[in-house]
Amino acid sequence: MTEITGSTPDSMPEWERRFRAPRVSLPDWAEDAPERALFVSNATGTYELYAWDRSTGEQRQATDRPNGTTDGVLSLDGEWIWWFSDSDGDEFGIWMRQPFHPGADGPGDEPATPGLDPSYPAGLALGRDGTAVVGRSTDEDGSTLHVVRPGQAPVEIYRHRESAGVADLSYDGALLAIEHTEHGDAMHSAVRVLRLDGSVVAELDDTRGGTRELGLEVLGFAPVDGDNRLLVAHQRRGRWEPVIWDPLTGEETDLAIELPGDVNAEWYPDGAGLLVAHSFEARGELWRYDFSRSALIQVDTPPGSVSGATARPDGSVEYLWSSAARPPEVRSTDGGVVLDPPGMAAPASVPVEDAWVESPGGRVHALVQRPAGEGPFPTVFEIHGGPTWHDSDAFAAGPAAWVDHGYAVVRVNYRGSTGYGREWTDALKHRVGLIELEDIAAVREWAVASGLADPAKLVLAGGSWGGYLTLLGLGTQPEAWAVGLAAVPVADYVAAYDDEMEALKAMDRTLLGGTPEEVPERFEASSPLTYVDKVRAPVYISAGVNDPRCPIRQVENYVDRLAARGAVHEVYRYDAGHGSLVVEERIKQVRLELDFAAKHLG
Repeated sequence: MTEITGSTPDSMPEWERRFRAPRVSLPDWAEDAPERALFVSNATGTYELYAWDRSTGEQRQATDRPNGTTDGVLSLDGEWIWWFSDSDGDEFGIWMRQPFHPGADGPGDEPATPGLDPSYPAGLALGRDGTAVVGRSTDEDGSTLHVVRPGQAPVEIYRHRESAGVADLSYDGALLAIEHTEHGDAMHSAVRVLRLDGSVVAELDDTRGGTRELGLEVLGFAPVDGDNRLLVAHQRRGRWEPVIWDPLTGEETDLAIELPGDVNAEWYPDGAGLLVAHSFEARGELWRYDFSRSALIQVDTPPGSVSGATARPDGSVEYLWSSAARPPEVRSTDGGVVLDPPGMAAPASVPVEDAWVESPGGRVHALVQRPAGEGPFPTVFEIHGGPTWHDSDAFAAGPAAWVDHGYAVVRVNYRGSTGYGREWTDALKHRVGLIELEDIAAVREWAVASGLADPAKLVLAGGSWGGYLTLLGLGTQPEAWAVGLAAVPVADYVAAYDDEMEALKAMDRTLLGGTPEEVPERFEASSPLTYVDKVRAPVYISAGVNDPRCPIRQVENYVDRLAARGAVHEVYRYDAGHGSLVVEERIKQVRLELDFAAKHLG
């Protein structure tokens, strides 16, 4: 296995260096062996898992696969690395494991849960006695949960057609928390606590059987022995915030965390407080909630975005921080950088500016990056995926590449985005795609009127849900856009529904109010294929041939319609799933997009 290395030729363009520069994720540490850690890095040119013995400083590459590996977790004692093995990025596979410190003649990678067939993953929880609870999702069986004890055959303890997944095990391994959507609303989960024989201990359901659009999310059991309290995120006050729930008594403890925006949290290892992650208007910050004083104490972090944080046993906090202008760093409140990969550093980019624009649904927040010089500029509207996600003041190599080439970049947190309250996130139901495009159109009009954007050189671009909105926008707003760039998009909504993984079928039924047979008019209104003959702009599409989320057949249906009428388009198909974990492949795709835009914008 290799250690992290990196180098760069002096002639490499800055935009390529941003992709190639070694990066690391926030290290995940073993709960009972905190000096053993696991992180993800692109040091070899492919994103893989790395083991890090913090007591010795030794780092080693733990996985090595052509299409990369990012899903991994340490056993609580730090003895084993569990990682998910799929085929060519299709997300369908099994859990494998390997020793943290493999001996010369010891076991290598081995199936971690013998007896379980391949599936899509639906959560994993590991116990102190070696027990694992494995969540699985398949088209045939829906959601199933299995208890796997050392040396014993897996035992199924849960099954349902709707989406469900493993969330966490209590400290003693006696209680299992799961999230489920048995009520049929895939956007708003309920929480159930089970014993490992499958018997129900307690239920927390803010949807009241699907009659209210209020979701719950498990944040974790208390990390100390004898304490079975569960930290849960709720939306009862119109935003995400935590509550402590005792499933054995039913008691709930509200917390006095009066911060605007969404609030997430995790336990400090001693159980005496919570590490609070606060997201508001595309920025992030950290706080400590102290139980003894019922008080919030701010954890000092620079302006920008905190995309992950963890409290260590010594009370320090390690966090992954970046801004649009500055590359990510794993920092500690003890001072300095925790994990600094050697080799070339990613060049900085330009900071973001905030734009607030009135749209039919209210004030839309957009993030703007400008190149050097005077506008109006050719402008790329880089639309985020999800749709339940949001763009933030965080470092992103893709937008920075466009800025390097003289484009302004506008990123819109349209209705459906997270971080602006529950009503904003839930607003896109039934008129799916069309609502988001109303917000994008409002920001586009502002960008032109303000002198930022050249109206003749507007590029609509995005990946996944952003790719879907790109194709839909090219067809429903054909006069607005000069070029479209769609990566791994939904292109034919009905065919996509037929071929996609079961969990996404459930989400589409929630968004559109039923299946294509039940609400055909909604699928038709929201499908890019419906408007393909109205598309005027040149279209570039990239697609993974193994993609389970936006399957290749529905992309081909759209491309065939473009080709049938001689529309200007290019298609790039690559051997991976929903995006690529290979750095050179990602650079190739960005280069193709840059060349396509330059060719058609002159």
